[in-house]
Amino acid sequence: MTTPPEAVDLAALSSWMDDQGLPPGPIEEVAELGGGTQNILLLFRRGGVRYVLRRGPRHLRPRTNDVLLREARVLTALDGTDVPAPRVLAVCADTDVMGGAVFYLMTPVDGFNATTRLPEPHAGSAEIRHRMGIEAVSALASLGAVDHVAVGLDGYGSPEGFLERQVPRWMSELEGYGKLDGYPGPEIPGLEHVASWLEDNRPADWRPGIMHGDYHLANLMFSPTGPEVAAIVDWEMSTIGDPLLDLGWLLATWPHGDAVSIAGPLGAAGGLATRDELIAAYAARSSRSLDAVDWYEVLACFKLGIVLEGTHARAHAGKADKGTGDLLHAMTLGLFTRARRITG
Repeated sequence: MTTPPEAVDLAALSSWMDDQGLPPGPIEEVAELGGGTQNILLLFRRGGVRYVLRRGPRHLRPRTNDVLLREARVLTALDGTDVPAPRVLAVCADTDVMGGAVFYLMTPVDGFNATTRLPEPHAGSAEIRHRMGIEAVSALASLGAVDHVAVGLDGYGSPEGFLERQVPRWMSELEGYGKLDGYPGPEIPGLEHVASWLEDNRPADWRPGIMHGDYHLANLMFSPTGPEVAAIVDWEMSTIGDPLLDLGWLLATWPHGDAVSIAGPLGAAGGLATRDELIAAYAARSSRSLDAVDWYEVLACFKLGIVLEGTHARAHAGKADKGTGDLLHAMTLGLFTRARRITG
């Protein structure tokens, strides 16, 4: 049994679970799980049931509790759909239970993250690795097909004007980095060109739906026995917007050329589906028009590049590691190079 983080009070957790009518008994087989964020993930067993507890870090950030409750809401709404995602078992919105933090309990995922390890049979089968990309698109198409109003997510986001807001919103974010001491400003070739192209070529018609908001390989858990997606994880950036931006995000981050290292062991192993194959797979599974798929990929490059540049700016100000800042700046330049290649 791993010693739980001090941010998780097991006695308080047991008492709260009793109040929820969950199976009683001692908390056993405790293990802290790694994740893509600073949030705490704790696997444990109680009363013959396995749970994963998710809460914010020991030192809560200003919006952590709100984000966790939003995650729980979208995951609860997806229960009963065919979207592969953890299922929420109970939610605690009472900050008095766990030292100021909200938390929720969800089902464990039997799967692995292909950006950190690649077990058999995946490592030894190019056919399985190729199919993993198709399955990633299939899971995304399933999410995009969910009627967000029917599952209770009306008001979860602000879809009206969603596409129109994107370029001004992220140019403003980039401009804000200039307030950080020592940051010389963005040195991103093609920035203005890409921004103008996005504004000039914005799709006129689109259909709102549930967006994951950060859809890439690191946020997917794959089945240990085959290419299927066991679960889409880390829903912190989810909203109601244009689901095709999720597809653009996957395309923008998909291993290609010198970007293969981003996908870790899976990218290094190779044999993955091509960009065109991913687009064709989505088209075969979705009723959404892909006439403007290039636009969504460019927007993803633009938005993600600006997000990553924030760490570069903070590194100049001494608020982030310089090596990490330099690495992410290089990724930003790569994303804008890809965007310029698409826009001509």
